Amino acid sequence: MFAVVQIGSDQFKVSEGDLIAADRMTDEEGKSVTLDKVLVFAKGADIRIGKPFLKEVKVQAKVVSHVLDDKVTAFKYRNRKDSASKIGHRQQLTALSIEKITA
Repeated sequence: MFAVVQIGSDQFKVSEGDLIAADRMTDEEGKSVTLDKVLVFAKGADIRIGKPFLKEVKVQAKVVSHVLDDKVTAFKYRNRKDSASKIGHRQQLTALSIEKITA
């Protein structure tokens, strides 16, 4: 059994027990959240596709922690004097544990 959920602008294929890292959410650690933007649900031969979302399918998840992603470094160089720039970025993420998929 699995479901495809939309969190923000990203889509994740999840099943019970999975741990995913989505964009930062405002919920505090340990809180349970309901993901209701379910695009696809499949359990054996029962496959449902939403147009755009499935109203009867919900995914329960628990906020595990708020973490930072790996650092991404961007270096821009132009062949002139004093024309190099280096910047770094770490994306803020929320780790979610998928507890239950209800249909």
